[in-house]
Amino acid sequence: MINQKMYQLGASPSKIRDLFEYGNRRKAEIGADKVYDFSIGNPSVEPPVKVREVIEDLLANTNAVSLHGYTSAPGDPAVREAICNYVNRTHGTSLTKDNFYMTCGAAASLEISLRALCEEGDEFLTFAPFFPEYRVFAEAAGGSFDTVLCDPESFQPDIEDLRNKLSKNTKAIIVNSPNNPSGAVISEENVVKLCDVLREKSAEYGHPIILIADEPYRELVYDDVKVPFLMNYYNDTIVCYSYSKSLSLPGERIGYIAVSDKMTDSKDVFLAVCGAGRSLGYVCAPSLMQRVVAQCQGMTSDVSVYKENRDILANALREYGFTVVQPDGAFYLFVKAPEPDAEKFAEKAKEFELLLVPSDSFGVPGYVRISYCVSTEMIKNSLPAFEKLAESYGL
Repeated sequence: MINQKMYQLGASPSKIRDLFEYGNRRKAEIGADKVYDFSIGNPSVEPPVKVREVIEDLLANTNAVSLHGYTSAPGDPAVREAICNYVNRTHGTSLTKDNFYMTCGAAASLEISLRALCEEGDEFLTFAPFFPEYRVFAEAAGGSFDTVLCDPESFQPDIEDLRNKLSKNTKAIIVNSPNNPSGAVISEENVVKLCDVLREKSAEYGHPIILIADEPYRELVYDDVKVPFLMNYYNDTIVCYSYSKSLSLPGERIGYIAVSDKMTDSKDVFLAVCGAGRSLGYVCAPSLMQRVVAQCQGMTSDVSVYKENRDILANALREYGFTVVQPDGAFYLFVKAPEPDAEKFAEKAKEFELLLVPSDSFGVPGYVRISYCVSTEMIKNSLPAFEKLAESYGL
């Protein structure tokens, strides 16, 4: 009567969302100020002032029928032109608006891209740790899914493991930099090596291996770290972008797909993107938000708040005896659990009202993810709880 695979997905929500809902229930029971919820990547910094100004101006001065009506299926042409001009100006690319497809955020971008590419027998790879929904999206598209190792200390990609894992069935590899959950940014040196291997294997197998760049955290970097724009290093690249993190608009669900103009059969790939969007019912991303982001190109929320949160929390946790991966971007700490079972450690943390996401679903055992996109006050208030947690393990 029902699709059992869809039933299982509904009956077994993601660890992140499950913990988030637990936190909501716990806050109702004992008070929000007594629960330290680090479960979900929900930006805590307000959007740039310009976002509100643009929304108010559009509502006051734009014909309501036009403003809230359908746009072209791939997105409003003027919006795509504005985004295209910004990307070309910023990254030195030569794209046109017809390389861009507006989407309901990065999740829709990935789902559409995988559906556009996937044929029977195709495999998709990513580096572990990875955002757990990658597996869901790849398998829903009809493909198989596997992971490639990263260095266990730097979380830079293991290039030799990539070389060994690629096969004639590999259709694409998803690269997420800055990474959720580690916060690692792939260095330019490793980007070059990665792309060299993809070119080598594409030639060997007689078909291009696509590079899908998942980039919702592109602007959230610290200490002058550079995030290489992958389309400039590898022709067969699709960029999946979201404004959820950069503009603090996660609930507005707005982003885009950019198909490189240098990609093999670029126009055909873009048409497949359009077809996948149509088949999934993702045509015409939210009209109002398309027009908003068109006028807010290059803007970000106050990243300095996240940097302060990172530094306070990372320094304190190290002082308490925890091993912390230093993040160069995004807003997550990846912390080694002081026992082999990260699930048990996360359950232990609940005793101190600390909600931490165990790493098993990210494809790497033995860690927890801590989302520090929360108020600085909450981070400071949580430190005694973290200290007691460390003491409970004798750290």
